[in-house]
Amino acid sequence: MTLNLTKACENWSGRVDGAGPDHARWHSAIASDLNRPGITLVGFASDEGVRRNQGRPGAAQATAALRTALSSLAIHETLPLTDAGTITVDGTDLESAHDHLSDIVHNLINKDQLVVVLGGGHETAFGSGRGAIRALPTPPKIINLDAHFDLREAPEATSGTPFRQLANEAGEKFAYHVLGISTPNNTKVLFDTARTLGVGFHTDTELLHMTPSDAAELATSLTENHEHIHLSIDLDVLPAAVAPGVSAPAGLGVELPIIHTVCVALAKTGKLRLVDVVELNPTYDVDGRTARVAARLINDIVTAHHRATIYAP
Repeated sequence: MTLNLTKACENWSGRVDGAGPDHARWHSAIASDLNRPGITLVGFASDEGVRRNQGRPGAAQATAALRTALSSLAIHETLPLTDAGTITVDGTDLESAHDHLSDIVHNLINKDQLVVVLGGGHETAFGSGRGAIRALPTPPKIINLDAHFDLREAPEATSGTPFRQLANEAGEKFAYHVLGISTPNNTKVLFDTARTLGVGFHTDTELLHMTPSDAAELATSLTENHEHIHLSIDLDVLPAAVAPGVSAPAGLGVELPIIHTVCVALAKTGKLRLVDVVELNPTYDVDGRTARVAARLINDIVTAHHRATIYAP
């Protein structure tokens, strides 16, 4: 496993229209000072959990695709953006990579950073989420935008087990809500497990009957009585026509305007501490469509979070 800190910023490039803040884009704003408060990206190049979960590999290439999609997006205000580099799973040693990811997320949150993890399969969320649990005084409320619960029990970590593992880490203080559950893609056992663990959820069909305003109100309500939020975005929550490049494309999915509204509403609370963006599979993407959607979500989340925190009373 490797974590490349020294070359992280050198890997960003994109369109250049001129010098100065009026021409700023992500690639020109990214810095390597991990000691300043702000927003830090961490790559987690892994599809070992997807392989163990009998999915189609390719998510390990997502971190590079996400940086490429972000690079030329324009920045309209000063965002304190930092890139901490990428953790790459060494062969099948997912467990050591998880340990490394937990450590760096823990350290960055302690430095008052919003950590944005670029996965990787959804196994990413265990390593990042464990780091957040260890860094914060109380475990964060997890809000997962996903077609799947990812609450499976298995002898080893997979892309289907991260939130069951985090339930074991958090114990009685485990708080988890999933938006976008596809009923046909989750067995009765998983629904029973969710109920046993006190997991809240809304299905894809429920969300499809909401207006964006309803969805924003729901998202904000889920943060009540919680000081810290861990947002996990599995891109397979979106319709396959919008996000074809994922490990498990959705048969129905939740429309992008609803997902976007939920993400921005959560960011506006100023309570985000950790964001995972996972399951992008560039092998199956079409003209970078899924990566572009993910990049837009990341851009709008960090912008809304920055505004919420810098102007907080």
